[in-house]
Amino acid sequence: MKFSPHVEKVPFPPISEVKGWVADCTFSAERPLVDLCQAIPDYPPAPELLDFLREKVGDPAVARYSVDEGLPEVRSAVCAWYERRYGAGPSVDELCLTIGASQAFWLAIMTLCRAGDEVILPAPAYFDHPMALQALGVRCVWVPFREETAGLPTIAEIEARITSRTRAVLLVSPCNPTGGVIPAEHLLELYRLVRKHDLVLIVDETYHAFLPGEILPHRLFQEDRWQENFVHLASFGKTFSLTGYRAGALVAGSQMIHQALKVQDSMAVCQPCLTQHAVAFGCEFLDDWVRQKNSMMQRRHELFVALFNVPENPFQLIASGGFFAWIKHPWPDISSRAAAQRMVAEGAVACLPGEVFGPDLNGYLRLAFGNLPEAKMAAAVTRFLALSY
Repeated sequence: MKFSPHVEKVPFPPISEVKGWVADCTFSAERPLVDLCQAIPDYPPAPELLDFLREKVGDPAVARYSVDEGLPEVRSAVCAWYERRYGAGPSVDELCLTIGASQAFWLAIMTLCRAGDEVILPAPAYFDHPMALQALGVRCVWVPFREETAGLPTIAEIEARITSRTRAVLLVSPCNPTGGVIPAEHLLELYRLVRKHDLVLIVDETYHAFLPGEILPHRLFQEDRWQENFVHLASFGKTFSLTGYRAGALVAGSQMIHQALKVQDSMAVCQPCLTQHAVAFGCEFLDDWVRQKNSMMQRRHELFVALFNVPENPFQLIASGGFFAWIKHPWPDISSRAAAQRMVAEGAVACLPGEVFGPDLNGYLRLAFGNLPEAKMAAAVTRFLALSY
């Protein structure tokens, strides 16, 4: 059987690879695995949301398709959430509910790009993005990682990589894998850069609920004609602890949504109706619950940094925030993949190798420390201090 040459070049999913290493190891009750591999909330959805879903699942209409872009009343609730969160936001015809933010990204790229086009993205980048670009034959144009800026690219670095084949600049904020947040002013400068070159700024804000403090992520929705050059990818799976429900959204101008729905219909038809109702409930009633969870995650981050940044720790913390820490491992002569395998075998710690997030990142590892409750944080960090070097 012959396969697409583009797909054959795509690396195997990193989390699945690490879980394979874990399956080959034996752990004990005294020294269980510390899983810092995948970033998912360790707490359940809000009790009132679960009660709502138990009642809603009995509605026969929930078992049916909705319109491709999502139920109008759900999209209205999501748009109202944007107004509160960003000070402005899309109208209902500028929003398509998707099966997670990953599907929103596929819709965006398949609508905007063709094979041979280029997308500029800074390293490290969320690995699903370059995997999707490679599968579609779209070239990743990397901005190299610099420790001194924790990976935040400058305007000049982005502009220097624009060519006649460039279609978009892709960013993630808060960043997966570093946890870093792109300042609103910097995002505005990048937006103005892409407007100047008639490109598209794609911003994935999967972790939008975990910004420090009560700050606006950005004001791009307040820009005149934002619909011409800005595409927003959202996930409510992390926000409302519904990762298995696959709750995402694509936000763009109505003309782009119209084109994207051609792909949506042939790919998934619609986001599951039960998920749609869960998202609407969360957007309407769970603002306080989300704030409480954000405060809890900020405390976890502060505790992790305090425990990790000690003189005897040979691992160096480069960047962190929200769910993630981006660290430099102490083994310069081995790859990050080998370092991550060693962490599993010798430290009983599962994490991701830096090299899966882009080129020239062999010295780094990603930790999803946000999975750990505060009571388990100290014991987890001691695993790093106890390894032999």
